[in-house]
Amino acid sequence: MLPSRFYEDMLENFDFSKGMNCDIYEKDGMYHVEMDIPGFKKDEIKIECHKGTLTIRAKKEFKKEEHEGKKFIRHERRYNNLERSFYLGDIDEEKINASFNDGTLKITVPTKAESQKRIITIE
Repeated sequence: MLPSRFYEDMLENFDFSKGMNCDIYEKDGMYHVEMDIPGFKKDEIKIECHKGTLTIRAKKEFKKEEHEGKKFIRHERRYNNLERSFYLGDIDEEKINASFNDGTLKITVPTKAESQKRIITIE
């Protein structure tokens, strides 16, 4: 059995900045992206879509005035940029919707209707 301090050390050195864990699934002709982005505000998150690639960026800036006069015993909260990109293919970029509530970003991405199969006659 490992001592409890082993687990505390492991968590202490874990890089939580690689967050933005997500689930992507397809349902009813739409892709659904559900991504955890805790600690960020809605206006710190940007979503872009270009040629079927969805990119989510979260940026939290270090504000020096919020830290002045404080003597930190432990400082784990990060002030950096996070980014994830996903290629979703042939999607309707004009109809993408997003919401952000309680640290969870939800994006719905309509897929374009598959074109009808066309049989070509050889002359």
